[in-house]
Amino acid sequence: MGVSTSAPDKGIARVTVDFPPVNALPVQGWYDLADAVTAAGRDPETRCVVLDSTGRGFNAGVDIKELQRDTGHGALIGANRGCAAAFAAVYECEVPVVAAVRGFCLGGGIGLAGNADAIVAADDAVFGLPELDRGALGAATHLARLVPQHLMRALYYTSRTATAAELHTHGSVWRVVPGAQLDDAALELAREIARKDGYLLRLAKAAINGIDPVDVRRSYRFEQGFTFEANLSGVADQVRDTFGRGDGKPEGEDK
Repeated sequence: MGVSTSAPDKGIARVTVDFPPVNALPVQGWYDLADAVTAAGRDPETRCVVLDSTGRGFNAGVDIKELQRDTGHGALIGANRGCAAAFAAVYECEVPVVAAVRGFCLGGGIGLAGNADAIVAADDAVFGLPELDRGALGAATHLARLVPQHLMRALYYTSRTATAAELHTHGSVWRVVPGAQLDDAALELAREIARKDGYLLRLAKAAINGIDPVDVRRSYRFEQGFTFEANLSGVADQVRDTFGRGDGKPEGEDK
């Protein structure tokens, strides 16, 4: 359990998240993920990073139970900072990052996938921000990188999800494959990228980030301020306390 790094092929680093049962990460898990992605990108032998997961889904966000056990604001602050660190690590990784998404990609998962350079998804993958149902806000910055503006708003306000096939039609998912083929499909794209010159890949990543019209760090940090306000007002706790009462949704999710 935790975050691990492997080398499935020359020039490729695979960072795998494993936090059963639904990959809802504790505070330390977000920092561990950030460190692993950053280290993989800094390795001069790495030309592409594949970010994937084990278990039922790609990511279900923050471990809400950890927040509920905390009588103060330490866990909330840690979760906010940890998420910001992990999202930034993916975006600022020195080489391209391919996200291999299976099952649910919710909340913090949107932050990771939205900041990746490319997404390969299983045909059972769904993407969404159930923040308003979890007493939280945030990651609209990253959902807006996956779907058009008005769809992002409708998904955000309703807490609905979009399928991998729907995101493929918007161009944000590179390829949709049966779940059994996800690992091979993600590695196929990673290998194609890794065949390029490593130095030029690093220049290309820096150049593309440099012309990005949205400062994702600043935009997400702005969103986080409203998450703090929701918590300080007591509204977040009221909503969070209703979480998990038989709604059939994955555990986790708060930022």
